[in-house]
Amino acid sequence: MFLAWIVAIPFLGALLPYGAVRLVPKQACGAAASLAAALVSTSALIIALSHTPDVFAGGEVHASMPWIPRIGLTLALRFDGLAMVFVLLILGIGLLVILYAHFYLAKSDQVARFFAILLLFQGAMLGIVLSDNLLLLLLFWELTSLTSFLLVGFDPRSIEARRGARMALVITGGGGLALLAGFLLLGSVAGSFELSEVLAAGERVHQHPLYLPILLLILLGAFTKSAQFPFHFWLPSAMTAPTPVSAYLHSATMVKAGIFLLARFFPVFAETDIWFYLVGGVGLTTFLFGAYIAIFKHDIKGLLAYSTISHLGLITFLFGLGTPLGAVAGLFHAMNHAVFKASLFMAAGIIDHEAGTRDMRRLSGLWHFMPITGTLAMVAAAAMAGVPLLNGFLSKEMFFAETVHHEWLGHLDWLLPFIATLGGIFAVAYSVRFIHDVFFGGPLQELDRTPHEPPRWMRIPVEILVALCLLVGIFPEQTVRPLLDLGVQSMLGFEPRYDLAIWHGFSFPLLMSLVALVGGLLLYRLRRWLFRAHDWVFPPTSGASVFQRLSTGLQLLARARMPHPTQASLQNSIAWLLLTTLVLAIWPLLPALWSLDVAGLSDWLMGLELSPLDVPSLGAGLILVVAAAGVVGLRRQRLQATILAGVIGLVLSLAFVHFSAPDLALTQLTVEVVTTILLLLVLYFLPQSDVARLSRWRRTRDLVLAVVAGTGVAALALVIMTTQTPSIAEYFLHAAKPAAGASNVVNAILVDFRGFDTLGEITVLAIAAAGIFAMLRGIRLHTPQRDLFGRPWSPDVHPTILAMLSRPLLPMALLVAVFMLLRGHHEPGGGFIAGLIAGIALVLQQLASGQQWSAERLRLNYTRLIGAGLLMALGTASAALLWQRPFLTSAFWHSESTWLGELELTSAMVFDTGVFLVVLGTVMLILDNLGRLSGHRQHGRRAGHQVAAHPAPVPAASAPALGSAPWKS
Repeated sequence: MFLAWIVAIPFLGALLPYGAVRLVPKQACGAAASLAAALVSTSALIIALSHTPDVFAGGEVHASMPWIPRIGLTLALRFDGLAMVFVLLILGIGLLVILYAHFYLAKSDQVARFFAILLLFQGAMLGIVLSDNLLLLLLFWELTSLTSFLLVGFDPRSIEARRGARMALVITGGGGLALLAGFLLLGSVAGSFELSEVLAAGERVHQHPLYLPILLLILLGAFTKSAQFPFHFWLPSAMTAPTPVSAYLHSATMVKAGIFLLARFFPVFAETDIWFYLVGGVGLTTFLFGAYIAIFKHDIKGLLAYSTISHLGLITFLFGLGTPLGAVAGLFHAMNHAVFKASLFMAAGIIDHEAGTRDMRRLSGLWHFMPITGTLAMVAAAAMAGVPLLNGFLSKEMFFAETVHHEWLGHLDWLLPFIATLGGIFAVAYSVRFIHDVFFGGPLQELDRTPHEPPRWMRIPVEILVALCLLVGIFPEQTVRPLLDLGVQSMLGFEPRYDLAIWHGFSFPLLMSLVALVGGLLLYRLRRWLFRAHDWVFPPTSGASVFQRLSTGLQLLARARMPHPTQASLQNSIAWLLLTTLVLAIWPLLPALWSLDVAGLSDWLMGLELSPLDVPSLGAGLILVVAAAGVVGLRRQRLQATILAGVIGLVLSLAFVHFSAPDLALTQLTVEVVTTILLLLVLYFLPQSDVARLSRWRRTRDLVLAVVAGTGVAALALVIMTTQTPSIAEYFLHAAKPAAGASNVVNAILVDFRGFDTLGEITVLAIAAAGIFAMLRGIRLHTPQRDLFGRPWSPDVHPTILAMLSRPLLPMALLVAVFMLLRGHHEPGGGFIAGLIAGIALVLQQLASGQQWSAERLRLNYTRLIGAGLLMALGTASAALLWQRPFLTSAFWHSESTWLGELELTSAMVFDTGVFLVVLGTVMLILDNLGRLSGHRQHGRRAGHQVAAHPAPVPAASAPALGSAPWKS
């Protein structure tokens, strides 16, 4: 399990930058946050290096623990040669990016947030390359899309950043959905979701009829992540991200996730015709297209973005060849590309940082101002172009050799070397343009600032990466060969013979390299003619613009099909919802309804043995009918209708008591009270005018929908209650005590047997609370002039009696809430009920005493309360993993005490406490913000909200002023 810390440390350490900035003065926040992030990455790197001796000895390091075994999800990790190559890239370049970002980011930037998200992304990438389970790999895969979305859109003020982040999320997220389907099919064909077993089932997958759908779905995920044509356009749009993000995500990590997927599944899918034509064809197209477009980009990062697309296509093509040496060359170039492209992005960031622009039309002659940076950028660009004695030359020569020695196209074999050489010419051309237009050329244009060299330590990461380009290019056997051998061995299962020598003698691949170098120089020399021809032939459009137009069109179509906000109504929305539900429910039943045997149905109904109605049930039913009719009849009198709706809830609570369901009764009762308070606060803001009369059509429509929906639900309930099906109740009744240590079966189901559902539900509660808080924050509402009964507000009325009654009731209610929480595992109660009771008590106190009591005595931060509850529940659920038990496995202990007698402790109590905190925080957050709106005339400035223009004075008696301590953002 020591291996799991490589992945866990970045996730756990993501909070360190936030803690570090709180411990130092404001001027030292950037240094503290970057130092904390560097310590986290260094710790993960040390653990990774501690496992390398085992891998170099020819072994693999595995770690596994059950998580959700029923669906095949395990926390299985695999540290082999291929994983080690990518782990060292992720952590090594990550450390250099952290150092670089410390000097690049401005003091006004949210450095703690930046490094926290960067560490989360780093952990997700490590999870991808170390996962030994398909479902676990998919979870980390989607997490990289989410965290990269936050990194690309780091500056929320930039429209381009938000647009680029959204585009990247949509494209890579859509590919992730395809990957999910592909993994599910692959796991079913291989008989397991464990990656080790899937890799061993390559022959079975090849021969299966689902091979082609599986391959297409998985390749769709890999192509979208690695920016292959036609999904490439998200990568240039993502260049709006800060340069450290581009240097990390778009050279060494995120785009390499798709390359890693091709490498990892190479033994399963390669060596087939469809693999060559799909992967090789897409890769070669992307290689040529990206190299050509890069020549015409004026922005340095735009040029580097399209060159990245081109090199990713080159790597994809090498894997698409399906040959062992092609896979070797692909892995080798992936390593080289990460090194020289990260250094180029950092150099571009230095130029932008010191010169104030990245437009090559304004930059020229920077060599006189930045000779050291210019030298570093020239070496890295030469490596990108494939100049000898640099790492890019070695892998590109292997690429040229693989295009020559192949037999896939028959009499068209010459086509691949020709396209490869043409792409090489384009690569040299855009590399020369970057060097010449930025550092040489004519005199420097007038800029906002005088360019100069960056701080010494800001240049250190670039110098290290450029030194690696030289060392690998000159001494490949001594530097990169051992690591490459390990990656190839774990990827292919054997080590093919290949040579990394600098000089192989005169050969056709060497001739291709020379042609590419000379042709690239000549093409750049003729760049003016080339630019004119390009502008004349190709229209000014791009994949990003097509995506944007399509997205805008879909939004316009959705708005056209939706009613105008001023014309929309809750009744219409509910009507459409019910109608859609009824159609979806009845459509599959139409054949059965068409051939319905009415006589048989009548006999079945007559043969039903229903329980006789007793007097209490009959009375409760009559009360429900009368109350429901009263709600409809009194719809113009909102307060009375709300009270009658509360009566319905109370009667249902009594019905649960009658049928021996005390947990449901308590839950229904507390939910009803909270809902009634919420409705009253909402009614407070509704217009005081009478409800508009409904047309005959609206009344008829609503009546028909209500009757059909009610009849359908009643029929469904009747069928369920009268059908003899195997019941799961017996299992829970017998297993609750021995398996969960609980006498209350309902609570055991909530916090143990179905604890994963409860964890998801409280997460949804927290998200809903955050959304409501965000919507109500800063809102401007006018306070009504009159109350619900039409009487004017009186500033002289105070809730003296309510305040006198509520204060002694508060500690009693809180004591009842704690009592319900502690007894929930054995008697009716639990965290949900306890949270609602505590929330009702606090809301009652605030209604009675107003904002002053809330601000001075109730020092609660509800958002932190919700966060603490979620962390407590998640921590309890994850603690079982430390003892090699499945996620959410609970434990209980029995002990004897002289004073207290027998004690029974269970870990589910901690989980239930987390549920209690989330429910309490959610209820108070929602009701508190509504209360703030009602009292914003008096307390709006203190609560941090804007005040309405002309509201009437509202006393605490008539307008409940809920609130807590002043919010801290």
